[in-house]
Amino acid sequence: MIHRKLHRLSAPITALVAVAALSLAACTPAGTAVGVGAATGVAAAQERSLSDAGSDLWIQAQINELWFRTNIALLENLDMSVNEGRVLLTGEAETQELRIEAVRLTWQVDGVREVINEITVGAELSLGDDARDSLIAAEMRSKLLLDREIDDVNYSVDVVGGTVHILGLAKDAAERRRVISHAKSIGRVKRVVDHTWLIGD
Repeated sequence: MIHRKLHRLSAPITALVAVAALSLAACTPAGTAVGVGAATGVAAAQERSLSDAGSDLWIQAQINELWFRTNIALLENLDMSVNEGRVLLTGEAETQELRIEAVRLTWQVDGVREVINEITVGAELSLGDDARDSLIAAEMRSKLLLDREIDDVNYSVDVVGGTVHILGLAKDAAERRRVISHAKSIGRVKRVVDHTWLIGD
């Protein structure tokens, strides 16, 4: 049985490391301090505040812990991006019941303001699909990094089954259009789902 691997490009790589640290030490104050501290350098470069970034890391860690305790399949087949309390859920659940369970558990975490449910139900992706998503993710990351008119640290990009999910905070409408345009310009992309919003929204 091949487990689907989600190709997630969360711009603050340090933040992902911090989430892992939080997941391993979610019940200890010391673990929390280390996790939030690790993300400070990246958060300082983002439009959102340090407190918002730290809160998002805590939310993601708590969701991961709930998923792990409830059903390991949720962690293996699903993924999420968290930005200012907005949680984007992506991936493929084996059953409709698991899809509903993932959303239900997410809403249990304090600080969650919105759940964007993009989880699909169906067969796992093939190795070919997985490789395609990897290529799309790498190309999208390159486009965001090389575009000087885009603050790439403010965006997370999930690629699942050829669909690009964009979650982030745009400084203006022009930047948001550029990000979406980059995703649409990649030949293997089937669909682009925009979950970005503007500063001040």
